[in-house]
Amino acid sequence: MSMKDPSNRVISLTRRREEKTGSSTKNTRRARGSNARVIAITSGKGGVGKTSIVGNLGYALTKLGKKVLILDADLGLGNLDVLLGLAPKYNLSHVILGEKTIDEIIVEGPGKMKILPASSGIQELTNLTKDQKIQIFTQLDILIDSVDVLFIDTAAGISSNVMDFNATAQEVVVVVSPEPTSITDAYALMKVLSLKYSGKACKLMVNMVSRPEEGREVFRQLQLVTDRFLDINIEYLGYVLFDAKVTKGVKCQKVVSELYPETHASRCFTDISKKIFNMSQLDLPKGGSNLFWQHLI
Repeated sequence: MSMKDPSNRVISLTRRREEKTGSSTKNTRRARGSNARVIAITSGKGGVGKTSIVGNLGYALTKLGKKVLILDADLGLGNLDVLLGLAPKYNLSHVILGEKTIDEIIVEGPGKMKILPASSGIQELTNLTKDQKIQIFTQLDILIDSVDVLFIDTAAGISSNVMDFNATAQEVVVVVSPEPTSITDAYALMKVLSLKYSGKACKLMVNMVSRPEEGREVFRQLQLVTDRFLDINIEYLGYVLFDAKVTKGVKCQKVVSELYPETHASRCFTDISKKIFNMSQLDLPKGGSNLFWQHLI
């Protein structure tokens, strides 16, 4: 097989790292360098504003003095860099192909948060192999020592890529809108997380609500069905009010929290970021890793 084959290039890079460091991707024990929180932001349905939420929460946390890293894990249709007005030269496709290491593709976003950009329009990246996923998590595990919070902005849906990124995080936040289709798809995601990935808990954030009571009602509906049919506990993280200035921010390629810090949505992001800041951290994985990725081995 030619070395131009992507899977060979990934394996080749892994071997070069093992020769350099004397370590193996199957034995990544190390001294834990940080207590970084790893939070996956996910959704069952597209169009619920998930990426905008990730960018705004990341920015709001930098205002609280936190070092934030965001991984755009929508590997085939990444657009976080576009949302933030960035033009990265390299992205995760270059890491997967063995052309760059993960720390070499980092770009700086608003509030000095760090961004790991994804590629766009590369269909093959929507279904990574186990070796390719291990390669990403191995490098990410080392990089995470320098930050306080890692947000993983997953693609929408329940593909293996999405669910593996969710299962790797310490905490999963499911974003939903008040639309019935969004609520149904959020339940489907929680069902897969519970039944196939042994997920026991997740948090719910309701976006684009007309009033606070609407967010709590969406949570109540989902809590009723999950309590009855699934072995998973959901916690209400909060709501974000519908705000036309969010759309203006998207058009300007800036997060609304930076562009209009006093608008309704920005205040919601500030409140949720403070809640994340003050929440007690879940137990970290055993060993030196901050990521629950050993299920891939």
